[in-house]
Amino acid sequence: MPAGSIVVAFGVIAIVLLATGHDPGTTYRKLFDEAFLADGAISQTLVSATPLLLTGLAAAVAFRVNLFNIGAEGQLYFGAIFASAAGLAFGGQPAPLLIGLMVVAGIVGGALWGLIPGLLRAYLRTNEILTTLMLNYVAQFFMSYLIFDSLSYWRDTSTPDARVFPQGKLLADAASWPAAQIGAVSIPMGFLLGVGAAGVVWALYNRTRFGFEVAVIGDSPRAGRYAGMRTRRTIVAVMALSGAIAGLGGASQIGDFSHQLDPRGLVQSYYGYTGIVVAALARYNPFAVVLVAFLLGGLYNAGYALQGPDFPSGLFGVMQGIILFCVLGGEILIRYRVRLARRSPPEAPRPSPAARAGEAAEAS
Repeated sequence: MPAGSIVVAFGVIAIVLLATGHDPGTTYRKLFDEAFLADGAISQTLVSATPLLLTGLAAAVAFRVNLFNIGAEGQLYFGAIFASAAGLAFGGQPAPLLIGLMVVAGIVGGALWGLIPGLLRAYLRTNEILTTLMLNYVAQFFMSYLIFDSLSYWRDTSTPDARVFPQGKLLADAASWPAAQIGAVSIPMGFLLGVGAAGVVWALYNRTRFGFEVAVIGDSPRAGRYAGMRTRRTIVAVMALSGAIAGLGGASQIGDFSHQLDPRGLVQSYYGYTGIVVAALARYNPFAVVLVAFLLGGLYNAGYALQGPDFPSGLFGVMQGIILFCVLGGEILIRYRVRLARRSPPEAPRPSPAARAGEAAEAS
């Protein structure tokens, strides 16, 4: 069904491209070339795929237990806040130690922000969709406050220009995460950590007692309680795990790419919300999340390269929206079956027993 949804999406996109005066074949060929074949395309695709992998994995972890964590966006923000704080506080330490502290800090920041809706869901039965969504805005405004509306530890005030035009402090060179080089392809450290996290999640959910309890509680919380499982503890643990993975995505944004806390860049990217699409396309399978994130990362990378006077950014946004719409439509068809049946002619009304008796009497 996910593959069919993508095929349908590209068919609809072809109609939109024709209506706007663009040749679908040429556009798709350019998309593929810019995503995977051009010089440096794979490296740029991996850069775009890294946050999608981690936020998609965070959503898949929670959705498999029927916990709808819409808050990966805010959890990513707090992971970035904590990781940048660790990078600034321990900037004089050796690079391996400093990077390790940033990774741990990002995980802790995301997990703490994920614990809040987890505790509310477990002990107060609060709808986690609402709490995680609202907490995204809290995290967004808090992060903006640290840079634009205060003289916080994260804001650079070392020069007059920095005081007039707010920006985050740049991290030390030792805080830059290394990238693995395979031939001409550069693989960000965050992407490698995401692949490792996918393996850990798969083993946790498929090879441990915790994973068995998660599967039972996800199917029927009442059955889990009847079997003596601690459903509240499991809910809190899953939300914390989901937030931790999203927080790792925030740490990766600081260590791999921006090297400073950049609220505008993080907010305008919508990584947490796109991760929901990645998780849905992957059917919440951790290893499939890696593949889908890579493919969507290629689409994002190619979209940026295609934008120009003859291909506006709004058109690329429409293409993304069509893909999302078709994926959601595919999810509906997974839950409900559409049947086409031939309508049979209406049957003639049967006579009542009294009428049949009367007919028999007349016949005799």
